[in-house]
Amino acid sequence: MLHPVGPLPAVVYWRRRLLVLGCAVGVLGGGGWLGVAVATGSPDEDTVLTAAGDESVPAPALDQVVPSLAAVQLPTAEPAEEPQDAERQDGEPADEEPPAEALPVDGGPCSNDMIGVEVRPTPASSPVGSKPTFDLVVTNVSQVSCVRALDKGLQEIVMVDASGTRVWGSNDCFPETTTDPRTLQPGESVVFPVLWGGLSSTPGCTAERVQPAPGDYRLRGRLDTATSPDAAFTLT
Repeated sequence: MLHPVGPLPAVVYWRRRLLVLGCAVGVLGGGGWLGVAVATGSPDEDTVLTAAGDESVPAPALDQVVPSLAAVQLPTAEPAEEPQDAERQDGEPADEEPPAEALPVDGGPCSNDMIGVEVRPTPASSPVGSKPTFDLVVTNVSQVSCVRALDKGLQEIVMVDASGTRVWGSNDCFPETTTDPRTLQPGESVVFPVLWGGLSSTPGCTAERVQPAPGDYRLRGRLDTATSPDAAFTLT
């Protein structure tokens, strides 16, 4: 076997033997691989299916994945509206100039703002039991003449003590009823003297009347709804 015999050179026979040996080794190797494949399963089927899937499904086009900018509607900024003169930007009505106050008409009615009411005790102090006189003064403090009702029933003077308790009222026991509309010129004053009998009283004159004790008191006057500031009065 190691020394081939034949008419050809020995090198030829060695080459033939190596070729046969290589084929045998290849057959044996292929059979071994086939046996391993049968024992472990077929090649990576997922890879094959994926590859097959890749060939059958074409890749999506770029314009199908990303929408065209022409098809996208972008919001457009609306121009800001200029605020109207009659309204503020917050929707509330703009501040309007207040209407001019109507000036008093000469010869018209006297409002409370056009007259002043004052009580003047004469004198400012009196002994207990005396009968002092209190003056109710109504003055036109406006710049025009005006008409005001000065009826007796609209006039009143009230006395209160230091704690504010009512002591006497000029209309409690002897109310008077008159009709006295007057035209008061600018700065004109009308004086109505009221005599106090020196005794206490209540509205309607139903309570017993007594002499108030000595002390400090206050007098308040009114003409209808127009009132005066307090005036000090002392009983000694």
